[in-house]
Amino acid sequence: VQLQASGGGLVQAGGSLRLSCAASGRSFSDFRMGWFRQAPGKEREFVAAITRSGGSIYYADSVEGRFTISRNNFENTVYLQMDSLKPEDTAVYYCGASRTYGSNIRKRSEYPYWGQGTQVTVSS
Repeated sequence: VQLQASGGGLVQAGGSLRLSCAASGRSFSDFRMGWFRQAPGKEREFVAAITRSGGSIYYADSVEGRFTISRNNFENTVYLQMDSLKPEDTAVYYCGASRTYGSNIRKRSEYPYWGQGTQVTVSS
């Protein structure tokens, strides 16, 4: 599967952005999808994930209540709506795809497929 992330940009603290990740190449509904982010000098960290049907959703504590992950299996796209953005949300955001079952959906190593990343910068 090939992934293409988009929607990043520069926004003031308290603002919103919506990231998109379009998938192609294989059946999108076969994959669990996740969003991760990597700030300068830090490791890539889990942000949010969604199961194949969208029936289960997971968030990092740092974004719970501010970010919303969703997917449209007809459009082969996963979204990350980011509200009430903070300067500490500044990072490159990556979408990942996983075909595993019953494993830790929050683990970076569970995702063998990655998009190219999109920069999100939140100014104070």
